Order: sequence, then C-alpha cells, then structure tokens
Amino acid sequence: MIADAQRQLASIQLAVVVLAPGQVLAAANPAAEQLFGQSFKRLEGRVLSEVVRFVEPVLAERLKETDAQISARAAEVSLAGQGPRRLDVFAAPMLDQPGWQVLTLHDSAGSEAMRANPQGGDDGLLRAPEILAHEIKNPLAGIRGAAQLLGRKLEGSDLALTGLIAAEVDRIAKLIDQMQSLSRRSAPPLEPCNLHEAVRRACAVIAASGAGIPIVEEFDPSLPPVLGNADSLVQVLINLITNAGDACAEVAQPRIIIRTRFASGLQLHSGAEGAPVRLPIELRISDNGPGIAPEMREHVFEPFVTTKKSGQGLGLALVRRLVRDMNGRIGHDRDEAAGLTHFHLHLPLASAQARSEEYPTP
Repeated sequence: MIADAQRQLASIQLAVVVLAPGQVLAAANPAAEQLFGQSFKRLEGRVLSEVVRFVEPVLAERLKETDAQISARAAEVSLAGQGPRRLDVFAAPMLDQPGWQVLTLHDSAGSEAMRANPQGGDDGLLRAPEILAHEIKNPLAGIRGAAQLLGRKLEGSDLALTGLIAAEVDRIAKLIDQMQSLSRRSAPPLEPCNLHEAVRRACAVIAASGAGIPIVEEFDPSLPPVLGNADSLVQVLINLITNAGDACAEVAQPRIIIRTRFASGLQLHSGAEGAPVRLPIELRISDNGPGIAPEMREHVFEPFVTTKKSGQGLGLALVRRLVRDMNGRIGHDRDEAAGLTHFHLHLPLASAQARSEEYPTP
C-alpha cells in the first residue's frame, strides 16, 4: 500500500516535497526533482533553505510556522544552481504529525500568460480559473476517491497521508469556487436594499456559526435604501464582520462596532454606464484588534494576500469585487489613538430621481 501511495504522489504534476521538523527534506516527487534539477538522493536530509531561498523575508518566516497554511503567488525565489525564479508556493501542516509540512511549488511563468489582460484591471488576474475550473475539478475528485480507497487499507502515518490528500483536495476545490466568483463577468442585478436588514442578516449567520464577540450597533434609522444587491451585501458584511472578529479575538475585551450614517462630500465617480455616481451612504465596521501590519495595508484587497494562518487571501478580494459591482467603494484606515481598525463601505442611494435632480444631464 505504501508503494501505491508513492505512485499517487509521483503522478502529481506539481512539485511536492514533505518537510520534517526543522524544514528538512524528507520526501519529494519526480516533479520536485525536476524543478530542483537534483535527484531525491541528493536532496534527502538537506534543509529547505539550502535548496530554495525565498527573497521575501515575510514568506520565509511564515514557512517556519509549521502549523500555518500558506498561499503565495509568483513569489521570488532563488533555486540552488539555477538562479532567480517566480514560483507559486503552497504550504500546509501534515495531519497528526506536529512539525511536519507539505510544500507544493509551481512555476508561475506559464500561468502568468493566462492571467494577462490587455485591458488591465484586476479581472485579468483572475481569468485562469474561469478557463480551467472544470478540467481541474474532475481530476481532483479522482484523486480524492483514490485517497479514500487507500485509506481503507492503511494505518498509522500512512493513513494520515491519505487524510492530508483528501483535506488538500477539498481546500483546492473551495479555492477554485472562490476564484470563479472573483472571475465572474456579469454583475448581479441592482435594486433598492435596506442596509440595516442586510447587517442583521449577516450578524445572524455569523452568530449561528458560534461566534460570540459583542457587536455594537450605531445605526442611523433615517437612512433611505441603497442601490445594491441584497445577497452581495450580506456576503460582503459576513466577510468584513468575520475578519473583524478574527482580528480582535485575542484582545482582553474584543469589540466590533457597526456604524451607518450619511457621509456628505464624498467624491463622485463614474458608474458602469459612465454616469456620475455619488456615494452618500457609509457603513463602517470597526474592531479593537491590533490592526493590519503596515507593510500589508496597501495590499489587503489583492488576491492571495492574507495575514491569517489558515487564510487563502481571497475574502477581501471578493469583497472589493462585489462592492464595485454595486458601484460602491471600500477602503480602510487605522485610528491608533482609539485603537480601532475601520473598514468603510460607501454606497449610492437607490433613488434615481434624487441622483438626477442633484446631477442633471446637460
């Protein structure tokens, strides 16, 4: 059965290595041998840093956290004897094996061509899953089924490996679903929405999952309906409130504040049809956590950027996409004096008549 497991690993076209405690190379499939340009006999027992040097110090440090799940796209690395490369890097802890990790490396040069978008913007970055989702999901289901069959005949550490394969297949499938949402071409239909109803629906979903962080509501009951999509609004709020809860979970008295208000003087921008859109309604979600690291603040809405050990870095990228589909805008800032991190969501009014009167067509 061990030989069967080794054949399954050998059939994976991505470079896969198993790291023992101390980041010692304990196993590598043929794709990894080809990537490194060395046989496993020469790689076995060496420390990862002797074979791969990660240019970004943050990534190198995160990889040392053996209980973290890490996704990094187009990371700059230097391979021993080969020089600089850009690789997609994925790392996950091995189930029931403390200190052990599974590391997957993929040359991102080929996928960059698929992500290229001659028109610019974020959507080009997210086109590959739209093309490959079906082709990837089918073999994933086969790999998961094979792992389950092997698991019935194995025990001990070998059984843990099949569990790891199944768990990673599920994670990749979920990742593909999220990427498909990001790469969607058509925006959902827009209609008048009650912002406070969306907030309370999102809070109810989060409460049902067992989250117990107190939420303070500072609502302006006089706010008129906003122009948006009810389901998209709820999804945006679930992501933002969940992130706020994660951010302040470790403080002594965690607290989340949700505030709605009129915000006059906000800038105009052009909507999907090129018409001016004013964003007078603000929803702010604040938490009293330690805040976002300064080096990450400009990148939190980018795909695959995350500060969570188990995060994939797609939540805020999806939030930004959904908000833009509603002709809204989202941003964040930090109030060090108050010890609060704020995420601001700005949305247009639902009343087309009010907008046309304030900004008449020439």
